[in-house]
Amino acid sequence: MEKMELVFIPTPVMGHLVSIVELAKVLILRDNRFSITVLIMKASFASTIPSYIESIASSTTGIRFLDLPQLDPPSPEIVKSPEAFISVFIESHKPLVKHTITNLIESDSVRLAGLVLDMFCVTMIDVANELGVPSFIYFPSGAAFLGLMLHLPTLHHQIITDFKDSDTDFIIPAFSNPVPPLVLPSGILTKKSDGYDMLLKVALRFKEPAGIIVNTFADLESKPVNWFVELEGQIPPVYLVGPLLDLKGHTESPSDQIMDWLDKQPPSSVILLCFGSMGSFGVPQVREIALGLERSGCRFLWSMRQPPKTELTFQSDYTNPEEVLPDGFLKRMDGRGLVCGWVPQVAVLAHQAIGGFVSHCGWNSTLESLWNGVPILTWPIYAEQQLNAFEMVKELGLAVEMRLDYRSGADLVTAEEVERGVRCVMDGDSEIRRKVKEMGGKIKKAVTDGGSSFSSLGRFIEDLLVKN
Repeated sequence: MEKMELVFIPTPVMGHLVSIVELAKVLILRDNRFSITVLIMKASFASTIPSYIESIASSTTGIRFLDLPQLDPPSPEIVKSPEAFISVFIESHKPLVKHTITNLIESDSVRLAGLVLDMFCVTMIDVANELGVPSFIYFPSGAAFLGLMLHLPTLHHQIITDFKDSDTDFIIPAFSNPVPPLVLPSGILTKKSDGYDMLLKVALRFKEPAGIIVNTFADLESKPVNWFVELEGQIPPVYLVGPLLDLKGHTESPSDQIMDWLDKQPPSSVILLCFGSMGSFGVPQVREIALGLERSGCRFLWSMRQPPKTELTFQSDYTNPEEVLPDGFLKRMDGRGLVCGWVPQVAVLAHQAIGGFVSHCGWNSTLESLWNGVPILTWPIYAEQQLNAFEMVKELGLAVEMRLDYRSGADLVTAEEVERGVRCVMDGDSEIRRKVKEMGGKIKKAVTDGGSSFSSLGRFIEDLLVKN
């Protein structure tokens, strides 16, 4: 039985890397004819990646990681947005990627079956074409966001003004409801920006690969899925293979203090506040959150991080939380709430004490909450999180709205809003909680033998073999 090599090219950002590695893991488990090499673009802004790779490499067979030589990041004078920064950084690696893959197949005498590219690595389609192998896009977010990206070239021609200045909501075929301009991803709100240019170029290339693999499942997002069926022949085949989740938590080490504290709390009594690897707030917002939590009367676990020094670095823990919290807050909340820095989110969401989740609505976090049947209170911050929040609240009825269009640095979310939102999401008898629990059963069924995502992964493997 001949072995076939797939080369995965992730964007060097933690959420994207973890998600694409989960795809690699399920492929290896499903079909032992494949071996997978993951090419790593080394980046100073991705300091947590090496320890994650070490953890995966030591516990997984069939997947190897190759570091590409480190290149200098683009100058801030050249690029102004995070989207353009990533795009230029990835583009600069094209010659290295082709050289590395060529050496790989010559030295290993393996048959290269294709390239699997993160959504932001579409420029590497050129490398696949030059090597004469198929390329597949891996889309780590949801089908609705993919639907927006596929429709973006049409919107670009239909709407002359900046999207943020539109007086009307947008009709996007992947959504049942008109979409307000301010829930669109930050990068596309202003047309005369390098972030917009980059995302439009990405969207235009989504019609070129042999297929698009999406981290979602059919029962969750039927509206965009049905639209993809209507577009058959106009877009590449779409494979819904999610949820792809790192449920063993390779990116985290359990915290004894946190887990011990949760063990002492009643079932479904604690709300988790956690805003992802790039989500943080300044002192005025921290104080509003604290006052809202105190007034809500609910138990809470709060991952409190301080903002990064620059746009392209990550946040850190507050060295002394007491200095930024209201006077006496920690003493008054002793026993009822726990304020900490980083938290092992996967393990915490799975704990029986957790009954709600104040989330930035990153797609990985959204799927993790559904997997565990924990309803979300939406607080989007950056990237496509506003769109995810809109979908979860307005399209699917699976989350409670605190804000849909909040962005980092926007106006304060008041203590009153926090109090009201927390009480609402922690309501044990709500319709949203019932629907989230029901979806928790469907999400697990999707990836089991015979489930929709299990079958879709099988179709991807069959189509890949046909192309080889």
